[in-house]
Amino acid sequence: MSDCIFCKIAGGEIPSITLFEDDKVKVIFDAGPATVGHALVIPKSHAANVFEIDDELLAHAHIVAKKVATALKEATGCEGVNILQNNGEIAGQSVFHLHIHVIPRYSKDDANIKWTPGTQDVDKLNAIAEKVQKIL
Repeated sequence: MSDCIFCKIAGGEIPSITLFEDDKVKVIFDAGPATVGHALVIPKSHAANVFEIDDELLAHAHIVAKKVATALKEATGCEGVNILQNNGEIAGQSVFHLHIHVIPRYSKDDANIKWTPGTQDVDKLNAIAEKVQKIL
């Protein structure tokens, strides 16, 4: 897409610090990082989200994310890593080109991903499960 910033970065039109690149993905440092070493795995072909991307490309991108996480853990000395991917504005997606965040985590960082545990409505979950099973 001509107006997609991640397409431009993946295509080399916009400079970035590249950690890894092959014919399918480019891995760069995030310009607005959550922590030191926060990287993005960006597929070179455009897909807005997980619902649009080719399964093989998505699998490849996640394999690369694992390799990058392993390398970042060794290079930064971080104590853990978040690997996440957001789909839709309500889920925190701000650039509508699928990308996978690889975020090194340190005991002193304050960028923890937290939620308040709720309770489950078993009847509602069973109804959802039945629908999902039919769809799959």
